[in-house]
Amino acid sequence: MSRWIVYFEDTPAMLPVRKAKGAEHIAYLKKNSETILIGGGLRSVPESPFVGGLWVVEADDYDQVLTLVLNDPYFTPEHRSFKILAWGKALDRSVNL
Repeated sequence: MSRWIVYFEDTPAMLPVRKAKGAEHIAYLKKNSETILIGGGLRSVPESPFVGGLWVVEADDYDQVLTLVLNDPYFTPEHRSFKILAWGKALDRSVNL
């Protein structure tokens, strides 16, 4: 099992998709919470519109992570690009979020 991050970058046209599919997306994250350990939206500054997102994933391989991305209700390739990267944590401690 390896750790991965998925970095999502949105176009401004993704904002209506977020509004329309937000509940489905959150349900998807909850359903996959044993694999998608942390997920959240990214903003340029607090309270500004979302410009992307980030997941920390624990999965066997790249293809498993890719399948998670492609099945997410937010998957809209014309409005959202993504990168999947293997990740090695430097610090391994509990964080209360």
